[in-house]
Amino acid sequence: MKTLLIISHPDLIDSGSQQYFLNSIKNQDDITIQHLENLYPDGRIDVMKEQDLLKRHDRIIFQFPFYWYSGTPFLKKWQDEVLGEGFGYGTRKKPLAGKEFGLVMMIGVAEKEYQAGGEELFTISELTKPFQAMANKLGMIYLRPLSIFQFFYMEEEEKMNTLIKYWQMLTMEKDISLATREKWLIQQLQNMTESTTETNTITFAIERIQENRDKIDELKMVLDDMFLE
Repeated sequence: MKTLLIISHPDLIDSGSQQYFLNSIKNQDDITIQHLENLYPDGRIDVMKEQDLLKRHDRIIFQFPFYWYSGTPFLKKWQDEVLGEGFGYGTRKKPLAGKEFGLVMMIGVAEKEYQAGGEELFTISELTKPFQAMANKLGMIYLRPLSIFQFFYMEEEEKMNTLIKYWQMLTMEKDISLATREKWLIQQLQNMTESTTETNTITFAIERIQENRDKIDELKMVLDDMFLE
């Protein structure tokens, strides 16, 4: 599976949260990273190039800071131009039909504020419905968004947990079974064995594999007890 990661951020280099995640995938051959503001500093988008990239990838991810309950202005400009008439709509053939689409959002407000009784009033699911509608119009499969709340207030273990969720969002098959997650984690470890900078994350991932195996063993024990009864 090949993933196209479309990033919109006006100051990506100085964003610690963005760099934390992007540095972890810089050696991934199956991920193409497109930082829009860097590629098109004059605002002139190469529409044909962007459309060709969309066609050549299986999963499309938008990554952006959550500005005023939506994406960035440049991301909206990209949508208007790249997904315009004759490609995104206005034609019987849907070139992106069947591909997967997801969101990775950096959010500065606490998660509780986007829940019932929170100050933001609406949930993330409600606020991202325009993206869901876009995916539906394009015939794409909408993935559950990865919402990263207040990254800099996270403890180290929470950051690593979120990093693994990020890798899953970009590279794991749309299957949440324990077997699939374990197979995926092992593959990630194999991909990172040559990197000396990810030692802590590798150790953390190994622990997650062991936890998955423990859960499987527990389920087997419950099933065995049921049959014995």
